[in-house]
Amino acid sequence: MRFSSFMTASLTAALLAAAPLASAQTTDRRVITLDGAKAILAAAEAEAVKNKWTVAIAVVDESGNLIAFHRIDDTQVGSIDIALGKARTAARMKRPTKALEDAVAGGRTVMLAIEGITPLEGGVPVMLDGRVIGAVGVSGVTSQQDARVAQAGAAALKR
Repeated sequence: MRFSSFMTASLTAALLAAAPLASAQTTDRRVITLDGAKAILAAAEAEAVKNKWTVAIAVVDESGNLIAFHRIDDTQVGSIDIALGKARTAARMKRPTKALEDAVAGGRTVMLAIEGITPLEGGVPVMLDGRVIGAVGVSGVTSQQDARVAQAGAAALKR
């Protein structure tokens, strides 16, 4: 056997032996695609339009990075940052932002020290197979109405 053939065979054997180890160190994960984000936006917008609510809608990935955004005409400009903040908070904290709002209202003002959170109702995680894969945040009307629009959007991927 030539040296190069021996080295190739040895390297191949080493890689095959390491394959189970590599798969134990990584994971497959589901993510929200752009098409998925568009479906979330469409469902959320439909709920808002049905109720004649002007809102901003943000869809983020599991880390809170923006995938897609939509602002219905005449929505207040301040709702842009609030919607994105709600979505990021729901994704990163893996819970609806209502839970954080309730904690602060209940006296856990220490929650306000967490950098980058928006503890206002209207952010909802997007779940798939029991895992948070992103979130949707809405701002523009009351917090309860924002949450209703966000929930309609998050439910779009369950269909």
